Amino acid sequence: MSQNPLRAARLSRRTVLAGTAGALGALAIPGVAAAATPGSVDWSRAVVDSTMKRYTPATLGGWGYTRGLYLYGQYLVYRRTGERRYLDYILAWYDRFVTESGISNGFTNLDAMRSGQMFPLLYTETGQAKYKTAADQLRRRFPSYPRTSDGGMFHATSRAGQLWADGVYMAQPFLALYGKTFGDSGYCYEEAAKNVVVYFDRLKEPAKGLLYHAYDEDGSESWASGDGRHSKYHWARAIGWLGMASIDLLEILPDGHPRRRRLVDVVKFLAAGYTRWQDRASGRWFQVVDRGGDKDNWLETSASAMYTFLLSRAVERGYIGTEYGPVAAKGYRGVLSQVSTGSDGLADIANISEGTNVGDTAYYYGRKRNTNDFHGLGAFLIMNEQLGFSGRCRVLT
Repeated sequence: MSQNPLRAARLSRRTVLAGTAGALGALAIPGVAAAATPGSVDWSRAVVDSTMKRYTPATLGGWGYTRGLYLYGQYLVYRRTGERRYLDYILAWYDRFVTESGISNGFTNLDAMRSGQMFPLLYTETGQAKYKTAADQLRRRFPSYPRTSDGGMFHATSRAGQLWADGVYMAQPFLALYGKTFGDSGYCYEEAAKNVVVYFDRLKEPAKGLLYHAYDEDGSESWASGDGRHSKYHWARAIGWLGMASIDLLEILPDGHPRRRRLVDVVKFLAAGYTRWQDRASGRWFQVVDRGGDKDNWLETSASAMYTFLLSRAVERGYIGTEYGPVAAKGYRGVLSQVSTGSDGLADIANISEGTNVGDTAYYYGRKRNTNDFHGLGAFLIMNEQLGFSGRCRVLT
């Protein structure tokens, strides 16, 4: 989630803080080391420029949450830098799917909704009615979308009764942003915040300060365990998705909204868990967060970026104390250690888990450790736009 683009004024102010290295861009700096120090290179530009060189909008990939996540991150870079070519690239990808009639999509799962986060933003940027038409189509899907008895939206219509921690990030930030942009705050704010709380309450593990990956209402899934009917393990990225969704909603909900306090409580809970389980040597977090001692477990980059983002933003907003600042700074340095410039002059981000189902530890440990997977590119941009350009990392250290 991430940094909310409605905060355009703060992003604009951040532009003047970018510094000389940011103006040049990482690709103009030969021989950049993998473990860059904070502020030395504009890694956001490097990642975006490299991705745009690797893919045209036509070859970037089809409609799906990973591309929507990445392009949202690119949009944040556009807002900071004012580089029109970054926005044009985003528009060209979306225009593969959005016509004057809107978008043809049944939205039968929450993952399909994530890319819709950009509809209100693109409408605001361009004034083109087709983006509002598409946003309206997605908004109309919510009242009839199936839910658990306590109101949690199924991860997919084909996965009846299942709540996966990543699901709230796929749908609820769009819903809240739609409500703010188009004057539909009553339903949208309540429904979005309620879902985060329902998911959190079903998935939390208070003893560890973490979340389980998934919940099944009737307990019929093979992975559902005990009275809680949740999965057994704490997969890192799933926890990161829910945390970023919480931050996004807090950026939008007004101060007096009755759900704000619970969302702040979610952020506090996660911040404490992130701090407890951070790998002290690397500053990053493990694929299965609480089992760092397992020989096949490994440090995963996309979740580490998500956790670092939450910690930094929560300190900045006063949701958590300044003692969490050094945790965020250490996480930031840890993620940057996974960024490098390849022999082709393009930026690479390593050790990103591929897309992941619910499984056991062997399954999680065996996921491919990709370079430049869009899960990690998007999470990195969201994190780096929060920490990379206003001296925050130095302040937090």
